[in-house]
Amino acid sequence: MNYYELSVAGVTRQLPIMRIAPDLAIASFVILGDCELVTKAAPLLEKKLPEVDYIVTAEAKGIPLVQELCRLRELPYYIVARKSIKPYMDQPLTDEVVSITTQKVQTLCLDGKDAMLLRGRRAAIVDDVISTGESLSAIERLVEKAGGKIEARAAILAEGDAAKREDIIYLEELPLFPVS
Repeated sequence: MNYYELSVAGVTRQLPIMRIAPDLAIASFVILGDCELVTKAAPLLEKKLPEVDYIVTAEAKGIPLVQELCRLRELPYYIVARKSIKPYMDQPLTDEVVSITTQKVQTLCLDGKDAMLLRGRRAAIVDDVISTGESLSAIERLVEKAGGKIEARAAILAEGDAAKREDIIYLEELPLFPVS
């Protein structure tokens, strides 16, 4: 197996390069369970974020990062766009997305109570990696449907062409690996 060495926030990781399509491989970056990386990257990202009322992420890999960002900012609550409608959700908002890692249609949902919190409020959308921007766009649409104002889009890593975008905040670039 081939690996890509990533250094971010003073932490180095060997990321396995995984084929996700016949012509494309990615360096598999998973922050779930990586307390060291999350706690070192979050303060650097937090300094780059504008003032917001809520931080929003997609289920599930962005959750530990958003938890730490909210702790640093002393924000009492963050919002998670879930991957399916749950029985406890009241009047959920939904949007569909196909991301680079799922490669199939996925529904993202905001609980109605979270949508009400966002109405007229400032939000930052945060994830572990921004690549094609499809998941980011779906969350943007949900925040906008809820009446929230998007102040920032941020991630630890910008993958591939996302690193060229001027509308996102990130700490490091992550290359894509074309397969011939």
